[in-house]
Amino acid sequence: MAVPLSRMAPGRRAILAALALGPLCGHVWAQGVTKEDPWPLLAEQIFGGRAIRDGRDIIDLEAPYRAEDAALVPVTIRSLLPAAESTRFQRIVLVIDDNPAPLAATFRPGSASGVRTISTRVRVDSYTNIHVVAELEDGALVEVHRFVKAAGGCSAPAPLNIADNVPLGTMRFRRFPPSPDAPALHEAQLMIRHPNYSGMQMDQLTRLYVPARYVSTLRIWQGEEILLDIEAGISISQNPEFRFDFRPNGATRFRAEAIDSNDKTFSAEWTAGPAAS
Repeated sequence: MAVPLSRMAPGRRAILAALALGPLCGHVWAQGVTKEDPWPLLAEQIFGGRAIRDGRDIIDLEAPYRAEDAALVPVTIRSLLPAAESTRFQRIVLVIDDNPAPLAATFRPGSASGVRTISTRVRVDSYTNIHVVAELEDGALVEVHRFVKAAGGCSAPAPLNIADNVPLGTMRFRRFPPSPDAPALHEAQLMIRHPNYSGMQMDQLTRLYVPARYVSTLRIWQGEEILLDIEAGISISQNPEFRFDFRPNGATRFRAEAIDSNDKTFSAEWTAGPAAS
């Protein structure tokens, strides 16, 4: 059953509003019309006018200056806080300024997770800044940004139908050995089989736009402790994948639950076996 717009979370309303305007905005931008920097308005809308300071000493963002594939742009967010410091991020917000739905994802690491690095792949629709804003435990907001040259990622041709032997929502979870630089932390990767349709892609046979359908919520647990809570939108690439580090807590099982924009729920569970090499 469709959820009335008035009952949706503000972030979800913003995403749907942006989707409605996306094709028009993309057309205007493609004509080379000079436009103002969208970041001040985006920051006002997303963070309610709160002060945001330069965070280059606290958080780092890695992204290619020129992307090889605008629909699969790798980004990595990394904490620069000393590992021994107790201060952590309450949430990390990823914004792709000139995308039709700029709010790409919000990450909330679990309080005992030890998560310091998060990587994923995103769609970039035009040359743009990508911003990351981290909220510290005291409520302070800090940001860093990178400029990325890429275009057409949100309207790139829709992926082929998911194969019958790999059903929609199938998840794969992998663990990796700890880094020599951070032996107390392990790494993991979660991949979800999902087309993550943006609503701007055209079916090459019918010439009609494929309706938007994307993974909107993902939660990952280590035992009973939350590792990572993710809210996402159309800017996350097809077959979403998230790689992150974490602090092992001795639990013997991991589990994940995802919900997509059609309110379909997917879940899976894995034993805490040996890390993959």
